[in-house]
Amino acid sequence: MGNSIGSGSSPMTPASDPAIINRFFSSSAWIEGAALDQLDEMSRLPGVSEIAAFPDLHPGKYGATGVAVLSSRLHPLLIGNDIGCGMSLFGLDLPLRKLKIDKAVERLRRLEMQAIGDTGERLAEAGLPADLAPDALGTIGGGNHFCELQAVEDLAEGGRSAGLDDHGLYLLVHSGSRSLGAAVFSQTVTAHSGLAAGLDPGSETGAAWLARHDRCVAWASLNRRLVAVRAAASLRADLRLIADIPHNLVRRSERGFVHYKGAAAVAPGELAPIAGSRASLSHLVVASAGVSRSLGSISHGAGRKYDRATMHGRVGRNRSEREQLLRNPWGGIAICDDRALVVEEAAPAYKDAGQVVSDLEREGLITMLASLRPLVTFKKAVDEAEVEQRRRKPDHRREGGRGHERY
Repeated sequence: MGNSIGSGSSPMTPASDPAIINRFFSSSAWIEGAALDQLDEMSRLPGVSEIAAFPDLHPGKYGATGVAVLSSRLHPLLIGNDIGCGMSLFGLDLPLRKLKIDKAVERLRRLEMQAIGDTGERLAEAGLPADLAPDALGTIGGGNHFCELQAVEDLAEGGRSAGLDDHGLYLLVHSGSRSLGAAVFSQTVTAHSGLAAGLDPGSETGAAWLARHDRCVAWASLNRRLVAVRAAASLRADLRLIADIPHNLVRRSERGFVHYKGAAAVAPGELAPIAGSRASLSHLVVASAGVSRSLGSISHGAGRKYDRATMHGRVGRNRSEREQLLRNPWGGIAICDDRALVVEEAAPAYKDAGQVVSDLEREGLITMLASLRPLVTFKKAVDEAEVEQRRRKPDHRREGGRGHERY
């Protein structure tokens, strides 16, 4: 059985009738039984009337991830702490023929050290308070977040009109609201013991949460843009936005509130990235008119196949294996100095994004425009000041050794 939707030992308040569950995936999709159990639990939440489930579906802490949920009530637990998390794709004015991967790795290691100007002014320009978590802006975070330099592998009909070509370089940024969203979620959980029943959107409490949620969504979008600004500065390039699609949020609709839990919120004709892993292709798609059947939503990525704890027993058992995990079949390199993260985010942890795209196309939700291969994936670099300090220490005082490798 999957994780309970409720918090702690509080039972979930059941709805009178289960919601309709529409499954937009084929029998070829890798779907865990625990995720299906969670879908059933979510269908019984108060106010929930319809659920759309996608081929990247997998178990989550407060319900299955890879779903869109229509409800007359607000369910903060479904959105979780990374409010506004999403994917943004940018084009660079740097031609692929001029790229030297080793040099790009060297420059992108300093991505989060690049200046982005006055963050208070950046926030104000986005219509946000100047003191809204300014120090966290332009940072990626941990887990499955990343900034990836990509090149086109395959270009389908319509891809060129979307602004892609075989000779360019692109940035895919996956990040969210960082400490801001975490604080909003923590305060909400602490203040409301019966949160499993959801919030009345017409109440003062519901309206207050929704307003804070909206600010997190706007902050997260700005954060992705500033991550890309830093990456472009590292590579000495200019950038242009191709798509910015959130997948962890609530949107009002004529029928209620749609909760996108790890599902990309799209309208017909809108471009959207669907991420693979750091050793597999990502894809750019355009949403079709069919997304009206899926609550205006599609998959945002491949989805996890194995959880983080399980991955530690599957790959990266020694230094050689971990070093291999940082490279991919196209000669690409991942920048990740957290040994545990290297293992937990290894390509085998994820489903086949190509299968996800095929299922979505078969359901009439999207048209595929392009596939992009990963060249440099930035996840986490050690602090440069710390590295320099360690270098200056006498050998016998340095931390580490054979039993303490860092990657």
